[in-house]
Amino acid sequence: MCPRHPEIDAAILDLDGTLIDTLGDFAAALNLMLADLAGPGMARARVDRAMVGRWVGKGSEHLIHCVLNHALALNEYGQEAMKLEATLPHALDSYQRHYGVINGQYAMVFPGARDGLRALRRRGLPLACLTNKPTAHARALLHAKGLDGFFSHVFGGDAFERKKPDPLPLRKTCEALGTAPARTLMIGDSSNDAQAARAAGCPVLLVTYGYNHGEPVRALDADGFVDSLAELERVVGA
Repeated sequence: MCPRHPEIDAAILDLDGTLIDTLGDFAAALNLMLADLAGPGMARARVDRAMVGRWVGKGSEHLIHCVLNHALALNEYGQEAMKLEATLPHALDSYQRHYGVINGQYAMVFPGARDGLRALRRRGLPLACLTNKPTAHARALLHAKGLDGFFSHVFGGDAFERKKPDPLPLRKTCEALGTAPARTLMIGDSSNDAQAARAAGCPVLLVTYGYNHGEPVRALDADGFVDSLAELERVVGA
């Protein structure tokens, strides 16, 4: 079940895990990064979709830190641990470089996502995409998948001083949309989106098929849940 939200002036949508399944892109770029860093204790380290699904959503720095910790857990050479931690800047650079090339190649728009965006537009709502992914990567991915035309604003994790789950990005996005938080619907897939929306004063709707760091999404404090964004026509009264 999900409530109707007839008194909504705009909507903010998360990207990874909400609109587009990007785990394949993340895994491919991270494994290329690990290959760049290969050495004692890291040559055998690899990540898969399930691992990435638990780690993604809190920004590139957090994701890389989790991957390096995974590599360290496989490391038989204790003296290498500090050396690996010291490679974080190089790891970030390598990851961003590979991700920029791969971006979109292994990603798929979730079923129903386009239908949901069309429903929001039929309602006449201005839309913004707000993600912790770097803005340049977010814009390029939306363009590659033909979704960029739905959004008047796209903000990434580098657009503001802080990232979700801090409420600042939502408040700033509401300002850009020219709408009050209480009348701006946040649509996401994780605790980051739910916590940020609650703190910003926005109603929040969560999809059930996303990532949410590997945890059950229905345990989160949200105003409703949908199994597909195609359900938005009913939710927002389009």
